[in-house]
Amino acid sequence: MAMIQVRIDDNMKSAADALFSSLGLDTSTAVRMFIAAAIENDGIPFTVKRSGNHKPNAQLREAMEDIRLKRNLHGPYATADEAVQSMRDD
Repeated sequence: MAMIQVRIDDNMKSAADALFSSLGLDTSTAVRMFIAAAIENDGIPFTVKRSGNHKPNAQLREAMEDIRLKRNLHGPYATADEAVQSMRDD
């Protein structure tokens, strides 16, 4: 049987131990459950994303708008060919 060692903050470990204990689990079992769920889901078994506070900065917004205008992506288009032709016309 393999062993995994992970370094985490003492407070995080205590909080995790308390949480899992309240669920009738020990931390090792909870970690095994996470790994089993990841394998079953063929990925992380929950959504991984940036915090909701992330907003594109002004430079990125400007670049996105510039691309949209240069490529004339105003659609909707009936077909992909129509959208591509619209970009070539610019």
